[in-house]
Amino acid sequence: MGGMPLNDMPWWRWRTHVRSALHMLSDPVFQQECWLAGVEGYGDVTDAVYRLVEDTWLDNWSAEKYVGTIFRDAQEASLVDVAVLRVLKIMHQVGADAPVSAYLEHHAWPEAVRAAREAHVRLAANDGEDPDTAPRTLEVIRILTGSA
Repeated sequence: MGGMPLNDMPWWRWRTHVRSALHMLSDPVFQQECWLAGVEGYGDVTDAVYRLVEDTWLDNWSAEKYVGTIFRDAQEASLVDVAVLRVLKIMHQVGADAPVSAYLEHHAWPEAVRAAREAHVRLAANDGEDPDTAPRTLEVIRILTGSA
């Protein structure tokens, strides 16, 4: 990890989950090599979307609500909002139980990936981390957050 501690934000566990989801959603190589290939340990697109919105309710309200608790500033929140809206729109069109290929082949997927990448890069940089490292497995995320 870089300069900032993992848990310097009040709701750092939620931040960790949002960052994990954005990281996976923002990396087309990861999506091909892990999700599409069915590699164990990373979940799938639906799992990533769930981590993005499960505790935060970002599918119901703006990330701006969480500036100072999950997000460091309004720019982070704005970038996350754009990514969430683009990914959720595709999820609603293809269905939550759709195969990974349905997401990756969707005409709007590249824009969703780009939006997730912009948000991921901003959050990683603000946490003092390299945005280009490989996404962490779900087990590593569980260990980092102390989740069951």
